[in-house]
Amino acid sequence: MPKAKRPVTALIQGTAVENQGSAAQAGEARDPLTDAGFLDAYSRAVIHVVERVGPAVVSISLGRETRPEEFEPVGAGSGFVVAPDGYIVTNSHVVQGAPVIEASFTDGRRLPASLVGQDDSTDLAVINVDASGLPFAELGESTGLRVGQLVIAVGNPFGFQSTVSTGVVSALGRSLRSRQGRLIENIIQHTAPLNPGNSGGPLLDSHGRVVGINTAIIAQAQGIGFAIPAATARWVVAQLISQGRVRRSYLGIVGVQRPLDRRVMRFYHLKESSAVEIVSVDAAGPARKAGLRLGDIVVALDGRSVTGIDDIFRILAEWPIGRDVSVDVLRGKDLKPFRVTPAEAP
Repeated sequence: MPKAKRPVTALIQGTAVENQGSAAQAGEARDPLTDAGFLDAYSRAVIHVVERVGPAVVSISLGRETRPEEFEPVGAGSGFVVAPDGYIVTNSHVVQGAPVIEASFTDGRRLPASLVGQDDSTDLAVINVDASGLPFAELGESTGLRVGQLVIAVGNPFGFQSTVSTGVVSALGRSLRSRQGRLIENIIQHTAPLNPGNSGGPLLDSHGRVVGINTAIIAQAQGIGFAIPAATARWVVAQLISQGRVRRSYLGIVGVQRPLDRRVMRFYHLKESSAVEIVSVDAAGPARKAGLRLGDIVVALDGRSVTGIDDIFRILAEWPIGRDVSVDVLRGKDLKPFRVTPAEAP
């Protein structure tokens, strides 16, 4: 009886034939079809996202009118349509102080835009064009992102419209300072290459959902980009569209971080080694009305330890305007409790 032939695999891109058994024994088993399949699936995912979301991404031009109906550009950025009736999300710093705003679409339309509202504290803004039935992108969930996950950036770097770059989420929970000094938290760090002009463009997952709004790059580094998470953008954009601004609580104080005396920490069982000393009090602000004064050291807000001014911002960002909050302060050697009614930040 003739001996059975050993199985073989022919390579598509050549004429070589390998003996599967010997290849496996040699530890060289790597099926090129598998690699090609992964790359092809990756390509299809990116193509699908770009075809689906690309028409919703716009190029934003900032300029001034030198003559009637003549537009002189002085800056540029990116944005994306978030509602079919013409609402577009971008970065606050993109449209900051722009006398004239224009949005260019992938179908060639160039439409004048008006500023609906901006929030410098999160570097987000909403503009509007007089149009309806526009393709729009869906704000997805950023809370489920994982390090290593594929992300796709679409924008208009250096004026090159509808430029696509890909990368992965490289870190989560980063913090970034806004231009006003507030801390923007839960920033997404990713490796999709960004350049000037990408600001305001969407960062997308493999399903085409917006998981972040690209906001910053580190010019001296390669492959380090940052995006405002969609979870933050969702409530900010909703307030900008409905009210034109974001309403936040404030106490009416200016503070600086200072270390605490260890003896005081032990006596009052304080867990943190620093707190916030009040160096200025708004004469008509909530803190002054509640009895807080210069030199008081805020150690807790709503029962939560305060180690720096960012802790106060963080708690007040989610605190309802007009609802009392407990403030524990050191005044001299005494720990005093106060009740303050935060007002809307001017």
